[in-house]
Amino acid sequence: MEPVSLRAEAGIGWITIDNPPVNALSHGVCAGLADAVERAAADREIKVIVLRGAGRVWSAGADVRDLDTAPSPLPALCAKLAGLETPVIAALHGSVLGGALELALCARLRIAAPGTQLGFPDVSLGLLPGAGGTQRLPRLIGAKAALGMMLSGLPVNAERAEAMGLVDAVIEGDLDAMATRLAEAHIDGTAPLPTWEERAARPEPGEWLSAIEAARSGLGRARLPAPVRIIDCVEAALLLPEAEGHVFEATAFAELAATPESVGLRHAFLAELRAAHAPGGAAPRALAEIGLVGTGAGAAPLAAGLLSAGMRVTMIEGDSETLADAMSEVAILHDRAVESGRLTPAAREEEWARIDGSVDLRELERCDLVLIEDADGAVEVGRLLAALDRVIRPEAVRAVLLAGGEIGALAGASAHPGAVIGLRMAAEGGRLAEVVGGPETAAEAIATGLAFLRKLGRMAVAVPGGGAIGAALMGALITAADSAVAAGASPYDVDRALAAWGFARGPYQQADLAGLDPKGWLGAVLVAAGRTGHAEGKGVYSYGAGQRMGHEDDEVLALIAAAREAQGIVARPVGMKEIQTRALAALANAGARLVEAGEVARPSDIDAVAIAGIGFPRWRGGPICAADQAGPLAVRSELRRFAAGGDDFWTPAALWDELVKYGRHLGDRAG
Repeated sequence: MEPVSLRAEAGIGWITIDNPPVNALSHGVCAGLADAVERAAADREIKVIVLRGAGRVWSAGADVRDLDTAPSPLPALCAKLAGLETPVIAALHGSVLGGALELALCARLRIAAPGTQLGFPDVSLGLLPGAGGTQRLPRLIGAKAALGMMLSGLPVNAERAEAMGLVDAVIEGDLDAMATRLAEAHIDGTAPLPTWEERAARPEPGEWLSAIEAARSGLGRARLPAPVRIIDCVEAALLLPEAEGHVFEATAFAELAATPESVGLRHAFLAELRAAHAPGGAAPRALAEIGLVGTGAGAAPLAAGLLSAGMRVTMIEGDSETLADAMSEVAILHDRAVESGRLTPAAREEEWARIDGSVDLRELERCDLVLIEDADGAVEVGRLLAALDRVIRPEAVRAVLLAGGEIGALAGASAHPGAVIGLRMAAEGGRLAEVVGGPETAAEAIATGLAFLRKLGRMAVAVPGGGAIGAALMGALITAADSAVAAGASPYDVDRALAAWGFARGPYQQADLAGLDPKGWLGAVLVAAGRTGHAEGKGVYSYGAGQRMGHEDDEVLALIAAAREAQGIVARPVGMKEIQTRALAALANAGARLVEAGEVARPSDIDAVAIAGIGFPRWRGGPICAADQAGPLAVRSELRRFAAGGDDFWTPAALWDELVKYGRHLGDRAG
């Protein structure tokens, strides 16, 4: 079936995009649209064109992967559509994002179904709307509103878009029927469709320039180039003739696409997209009802998140009192959501109708996935898994929230080990989650675990080898940081250096929040002195009551100096560049070892985990992407330089030799 079709009926040319799952505007789809537009324009019987999308999504925009292949045909397509004498109506629904919204901007009229989401997320990829969006949008809705949409990257709903003038009408009911009536009114002359020139706003230069100035002031010291260039292009829309404005935009887009920041952001986007799919392409099982069995303090947030995602939830506890407390916690979370405006009272009642509680496991018989915790040990988990076998369907997924056990050993307690998975989830507020399979775990169960975690808003990754990927990367980062501190840096120097490089938090700030590990060099020194981390009020940093961010402490520096002296280490100056190099080399080497060991499905999963789990700067793409940009030869050389000090931690993984020998990169293995 062709991804674009043209159907002529009663003077109306219906052009439909049908490229599941999200009607992405790939090069092939753009070529099909260009052909359909040309045929419709040449057909004298067609007086109005209606542009529509099949399925749940009108179009999610251009395919990011096409940016690395050939120049996009979308700008030429948009120019063709905007220049047609035959008027175009865009009938929008679902999501209309990026290049898709640029396409819709070229129509004479835009109607939308209620709840339609319209936006320009290009900035999140280090780009700007490059098919005329920076020129047409401000001319339609004004510079201030246009800048707000493009700089934030956030979508607006159809109702807000109508108020802005981006959408002409929000249509309850049949969208195609309304498009037909509008087209017929134009054809019979009762209500001719306006031209683009008639629709364009008449800018007041002072207001336009004020919006530009305010946007530039709001950027401050921008780290990324895309927001700066978006503002430049909106300014060009005022100062340059329209044709020259489009040339200015095209040049800015090409320059941004070549920046390492955009390369990193696009890589991160695709890494997360790949991570969402189970190895082998297995499809998830349907998820409608979820059971939570004794999941501790995290039960209430889990239940609330699942209810928000439309699931039905059954909570099981060992006694009525604990169950009542858990249900009460969910109710408190609901009340807070209503008070903050995140949930309406009616929505709260609807969600509350989908939660049940019991002390009887038999209430789980309809569940598609049941989550249990292994905090009480392998024996208790085994007992629960065996009990679940007598209640839930054989294919229902048994998900064990891992606290330390190995899922392979735990799964053996079930008569259906193929349906048993392990989950590692970051603490509340964290995004990372890992799905662990045992030797007999079915691919469909892994896929279902990934889908379950995505419903909770987690960045989930499958871990076929069973190891803890996030923990391995964090361990490598702390070891690299410790090596810099032992050599002469302060831990505060380390955190400042990596924050300057782009990390969301320094490694020692993260370590304090998690609790210091006494197995590390600095952790051993500080834990022995009673400094265990944030929970105790002092770790690498010291904390006042209720403070999440700590302050530097001279006692820590004195303890470090004493430890160096005891070990015969003569401190030397360690600069910011060396600290950053050590961190990247350590993370890249840890990633290479994980790839060698088969712990990840694809190297790009390491990047997705690093961004979500240890605060690696998204715009650098992740440690594998950053290492590939630096080059395997350069990374291996740095590792060998650090390893010359005699620490086996820095020994390069054997994989680097293979990559250097054959001129390849780690990312070449990404599937």
